[in-house]
Amino acid sequence: MGESGNAFYAQSGGVTAVINATACGLLETARQNGDRIGKVYAGRNGIIGALSEDLIDTSQESDADIAALRHTPSGAFGSCRYKLKGLEESKAQYARLIEVFKAHNIRYFFYNGGGDSADTCHKVSQLSGRMGFPIQAIHIPKTVDNDLPITDTCPGFGSVAKYIAISTREASYDVRSMARTSTKVFVVEVMGRHAGWIAAAGGLAADNHNDIPVVILFPEIQFNEDAFLSRVKANVEKYEYCTVVVSEGAKWPDGKFLAEQGTRDAFGHAQLGGAAPVVANMIKDALGYKYHWAVADYLQRSARHIASRTDVDQAYALGKAAVEMALAGENAIMPTIVRKSDSPYTWEIGKAALEDVANVEKKMPKSFISKDGFGITDDCRRYLSPLISGEDYPPYENGMPVYVTLKNQVVKKKLKDEFKI
Repeated sequence: MGESGNAFYAQSGGVTAVINATACGLLETARQNGDRIGKVYAGRNGIIGALSEDLIDTSQESDADIAALRHTPSGAFGSCRYKLKGLEESKAQYARLIEVFKAHNIRYFFYNGGGDSADTCHKVSQLSGRMGFPIQAIHIPKTVDNDLPITDTCPGFGSVAKYIAISTREASYDVRSMARTSTKVFVVEVMGRHAGWIAAAGGLAADNHNDIPVVILFPEIQFNEDAFLSRVKANVEKYEYCTVVVSEGAKWPDGKFLAEQGTRDAFGHAQLGGAAPVVANMIKDALGYKYHWAVADYLQRSARHIASRTDVDQAYALGKAAVEMALAGENAIMPTIVRKSDSPYTWEIGKAALEDVANVEKKMPKSFISKDGFGITDDCRRYLSPLISGEDYPPYENGMPVYVTLKNQVVKKKLKDEFKI
């Protein structure tokens, strides 16, 4: 069993519509086990809060406000894009983390994020033991990209997929209504650097009751300009219009992103943005069609008003499971979603070793992408459909959703030295 002490929770990377639901599950479960876990401190702006000893005392929040996190989007404690590298390269930073945890008797480390945070969590679990202050490190999956391995899906993805599927259908109805005399092609750009899970969700816009011509550009499929333009032209000639869903990670045959700007983000990844106008202008130049384009950007990941019930339930369950696993003595693991059945959709909580999760990226399987490379298969539809299922509306007041903003009261620092980020 784990040692009694305080806990540290941090949110990492891009936030989602349901990451706070995970925080809610974790905090409520920790409060129910107050005899084992003292206080839960949250890092202000993610792992930076630990490095700079900028800790938030979540015990100062009311039960009602913690409960309201379940239906509140974004990151209640702030997040960050800040990657700790290898132990040798970032030895001082990892040592600093342990130093802060030791000063505040933090025995449990819960890191809520994607692949990079899984790697950080794994390293903390390794180093803390060597430094004589063992910390149980549990990674909690979160990423709209749905690209973490082993887990059937990642919290945040189901709600983004629902938003994109609905938006693609609704926008297609809009374009169809005026296609004869106005816009013939609508292009929407979605997130997904290397994995096309979000783009695939656009394929759900069409079904047996909605004969919508959707063309999808996946990161996993090399972009073929001639084949793409031919498909768009054929759709317009048949339907009078066409909808294109392009992943920000769509690539040319040479591996260069359609949207690459030549800059890098804090993790060293190519800074993307602009695949939609590239594709739209390509269509205009080659085919002469009037077009409109849009970039879903933050709208897709913050849309809590239309979140998937499945996604919310799973996000909460993983936060709850993280605490329960830590109290059971687990270390260096990630709770996962295990799919038991497609129809009816059933799932349960599993677990994976962090050494099998860190720095591993799950892409769309070939069986999920149609042979022509521009659509999804029935297998993909069976996978995606349950993940966008169900509604979980937040409370409304005067026509607007009611969300909570926490007090986020600071914890008094115990270390004299300042750590520069």
